[in-house]
Amino acid sequence: MMRLAGITLAAGLLAGCTLGCRGAGEGETALDGEAGQALAHRHEGGEEHTHGTSNSREVPSHAITHWTPRTELFVEFPVLVRNRASQLIAHLTRLEDFRPLEGGKVVVVLSGGSAPEEVFAATQSPTVGVFRPVVRPMYSGIRKLVVGYMSDNFEVSHDLGDVEVFSDADAARRPESSEGPSDWISFSKEQQWRILFGTEAVTERVVRASIPVHGEIRARPDGEVRMTAPVAGRVLTAGKEFPRIGARVSADHLLVSLAPQLVDHADLATLELALAEAQLDANHAERERERIEGLHREGAVAERRVHEARHKEAGARARTQAAKRRLAHFRDLQRPDGAGARGIEIRTPIAGSLVAVNVTAGAFVSANQEMFHIVDLRRLWVETRVPEANLGRLADTSGMWFEVDGYDRIFEVTSPPIARGGVVDRRSRTVPFVWEFENPDQELHVGTSVRAHLLTAPAESVPTVRATAVISDAGEDTVYVQVSGEKFIRRVVRLGGRDGSFVRVISGLSIGERVVARGAYALRLASSAGQVPDHGHAH
Repeated sequence: MMRLAGITLAAGLLAGCTLGCRGAGEGETALDGEAGQALAHRHEGGEEHTHGTSNSREVPSHAITHWTPRTELFVEFPVLVRNRASQLIAHLTRLEDFRPLEGGKVVVVLSGGSAPEEVFAATQSPTVGVFRPVVRPMYSGIRKLVVGYMSDNFEVSHDLGDVEVFSDADAARRPESSEGPSDWISFSKEQQWRILFGTEAVTERVVRASIPVHGEIRARPDGEVRMTAPVAGRVLTAGKEFPRIGARVSADHLLVSLAPQLVDHADLATLELALAEAQLDANHAERERERIEGLHREGAVAERRVHEARHKEAGARARTQAAKRRLAHFRDLQRPDGAGARGIEIRTPIAGSLVAVNVTAGAFVSANQEMFHIVDLRRLWVETRVPEANLGRLADTSGMWFEVDGYDRIFEVTSPPIARGGVVDRRSRTVPFVWEFENPDQELHVGTSVRAHLLTAPAESVPTVRATAVISDAGEDTVYVQVSGEKFIRRVVRLGGRDGSFVRVISGLSIGERVVARGAYALRLASSAGQVPDHGHAH
């Protein structure tokens, strides 16, 4: 077990956002000086904030929400009374993925007020992410409250500022305040942890004005080729395996061989007859040459006749060899694998990916039939169609970004268009603007439709919220603001232009307020169904 002195020191390991709890009152908030996004909120009175704490009916209670850059702490506890046990219900959420912190230990430290430090610790309750340390203060007065968390690989500290430890229960009793606005939506931490949920602070970001247009992903002209058969023939496997769709090929890669088809639609009988005739001609030419040579030796014929006889014999022999090769080629073509057939090599003119394979091994193709389609997917084009009314605003456009259905990310192009059309299409009244972008992972495909936004003006720093936080509710742009760890309120906002994942906030939100960036529709369903019973879950 770690000694208390060591635990006390751990409370200051990661001094997160510092928020005071002085003069606790309903709806009180404060901005964090370090992180710029931490918000503390407490609510006094109301049994529901204690999650079943034993003395909740005797004294008021606190509900505090506090953020560090890495975690959110939502803690509920009765007003602290000297020599009286008070159980804290602490919910710890990891902001990276809004999942509960698992395992580890929570350490509660009371310090200051001219009294010794007091340390209380607890391990995780049966509910993941929930800790229930029991605090029994020995000293009254204004004390600094720090809630820390530590595990083998993670440590964080939430400095909740000053709280008052009362001398007795009578001093702690105060008139219970109202529960807050009636349109607050309750959504427990356990409910949040079970869905894709997350909040983000409204912050100031650089936003660029843009024009929304439609576009389509295309291959570059020098990055696409459709390979056709140069002659009619039979397709032969050239490597260990036949080319397949999706395979990456280099330039001058041997795909297949093509055994040319024989002319005149020759069949086996015709070829065998041609070979037999050629052999007969060759034999006749040989005998004639021998006869002429004998006459020449006797002086009966001139030497010229000998040369002519030898020439005719050589031609007959050549025709015989050609007839043999045609017959052998025909027989090779009749074999299932085409083995032994000599063919024309089909090689790739560019490096890329095989996006279409239109032939199979052993199949016959006609001349100019398309065999393979190759595209270099590492660099592609986006062709956008710009309405003629917006052409004047794009004279100095410096880039664009686009969205693709099925992808959660935004794709950026940080360079001007590589080509602009010079003629307005008569039917669509648009002009093409072409942009080039890198696609190293080959995740985007040629022919895909995109929703593009072409940049039109210099960027400016304005309040923004993530676009996924905004939903349309009864025709109004709506967000859900986090009032405390488990309380939310619907807010109608006025928005400006969008830039990538973020949209400009003109009115309805303030810098530092936290809104639901993921899971907003779950909040909408909760509000439509009426108030979810407060803390109708077990810890």
